[in-house]
Amino acid sequence: MIDRTNIDDRIVKCNKILDENPGSQIFAALADAHRKKGELDKAFRICQNGLKVHPDYGSAHMVMAKVNMDKGLYDWAETEIEKAIELDGATRAAELLLSEIYIYKGEFNGACRLLEKLIDADPGNEQIQKLLDIARKIPLDTSFDPAKSKTGPQLIVAKEKQVQAIESPIERNKDEAPEQPASIPDLNDKQFLRAMIGTPGVDGALMVNVDGLVAEVEWNVPGKTDLVAALTAETARLCTIQMRECGLGDLKSMLIESENSLTYLSGVRGKILAVVCSDSVNLGSLRLKLGGLLPRLSA
Repeated sequence: MIDRTNIDDRIVKCNKILDENPGSQIFAALADAHRKKGELDKAFRICQNGLKVHPDYGSAHMVMAKVNMDKGLYDWAETEIEKAIELDGATRAAELLLSEIYIYKGEFNGACRLLEKLIDADPGNEQIQKLLDIARKIPLDTSFDPAKSKTGPQLIVAKEKQVQAIESPIERNKDEAPEQPASIPDLNDKQFLRAMIGTPGVDGALMVNVDGLVAEVEWNVPGKTDLVAALTAETARLCTIQMRECGLGDLKSMLIESENSLTYLSGVRGKILAVVCSDSVNLGSLRLKLGGLLPRLSA
């Protein structure tokens, strides 16, 4: 559990130092404290502004990598961690974080190579061993189809299953029949959107037909849903056309950052899901929730 009192105290102390010396490198510690509180956009802005003054501060690039990873922006996280390694060398902490990024991106061979090197140097490290088990086992999980999605919610769900299996093993008698999983009821569009609304930081969600009409909605934010639906469909259409023309393939999901909100778009069974969020949302948790709900969505 996060000790918010200690984190708040650290934020106060870091801000005091920055007030006295705006050029201090303490900005990295301040950004990391906000990250631990879940204030990812604030952490990002603080770290970004600090790196403009201290572009060669490797520890700040490490913090920025963690922020991007928590936001679910794994390519950016990888870029930042590689910059940290370039500046400060290949430390164990940096390579461990890079291996986690590889796992989330579905680059299991790269993750295994890094983790095998780390476990050779520190054979008793349980954290490294758990990650190595995850990197080895997920590609063998028949429920995970890398051909459909090399990154994103499916990978996060698969990783979460492996973590639970490692942290909470259940030993059975060899002759005992395995328990059958309980049946999980399907969700219709309305139930699906209500479940999405239950995610912290999510203010509204709607299903949009390809022609831009609202199919279903759960909405707690200002704004006309019909206009948001039309914007969603047109944005997805134009981006899909441009992605194809650039040879980058079909668009699967995208994030739109505006002044007052974040909007996450994703294709869902012939429709477009638009999730409107506050800047406090944890994108990793949002994608995890989405990955858990999609298999239950009825046709």
